[in-house]
Amino acid sequence: MAVTMVNRLGFRPLSTSTIPPHFLSSAPHTALLTRPTPFPTFSSSGTCFSVSCNLQSTKAFVVPRRSVMALILSSCIFSQIEGNIALAQQSVVFREYIDTFDGYSFNYPKNWIQVRGANADIFFRDPLILDENLSVEVSSPSSSKYQSVEDLGPPEVAGKAVLRQYLTEFMSTRLGVRRESSILSTSSRIADDGKMYYQIEVNIKSYANNNELAVMPQDRVARKEWDRRYLSVLGVENNQLYELRLQVPEDVFVEEENDIRKVMDSFRVNKISV
Repeated sequence: MAVTMVNRLGFRPLSTSTIPPHFLSSAPHTALLTRPTPFPTFSSSGTCFSVSCNLQSTKAFVVPRRSVMALILSSCIFSQIEGNIALAQQSVVFREYIDTFDGYSFNYPKNWIQVRGANADIFFRDPLILDENLSVEVSSPSSSKYQSVEDLGPPEVAGKAVLRQYLTEFMSTRLGVRRESSILSTSSRIADDGKMYYQIEVNIKSYANNNELAVMPQDRVARKEWDRRYLSVLGVENNQLYELRLQVPEDVFVEEENDIRKVMDSFRVNKISV
């Protein structure tokens, strides 16, 4: 008996003598789609629901069932991965820290922890990236009589003083230690409280010899220990100078710049109530 194939493109009908034998076999791993077949699909949330695929009747289109199921399962897996990535990219949640005794406030990432005993008025640190932290320094009320942050001079002059202070703090007695530093930016802004603030950004790199006790110079190879960005916000109130300090590794800063700048912009100095 001759078998006539469905032909929508104008080709001459085929006979059984021209059809490969495996197209006529009823092997269990293939299926001829001759009627609408329901296939399960998956939503982006991972929930399974079913729809009917209206496939037109044909005897020339053979689809392996395993390939169809593999495609469906892979779509579900990729949808779940996309959902997890979107969740991970949610913005950072901030908390507000208010010091009514010393007169300042700022926002900080909710997951950061406060460290006691640090040589600062307040100190917070990222529990996962220990080199990422913030602190606040306040000048002594008895030895400072600041009227405005402009008492420090223009932002460029204040930036040089801030950099010198950082380098002094990072001085090391180890042999072969070298520091490279640069001022990245200096600026001033008027915040919503009507006060002027200076913002200073510097970069400091530290290099050290891999064998500081080696006699021959070729055996003392300098390698980079760390590369960090230091950001300071300066403000004056209560005749005192306030400085918010942020320390961030340069590679981390590239990823978290927006959040770091939100912390900087949130810093305020407040009048102390007597």
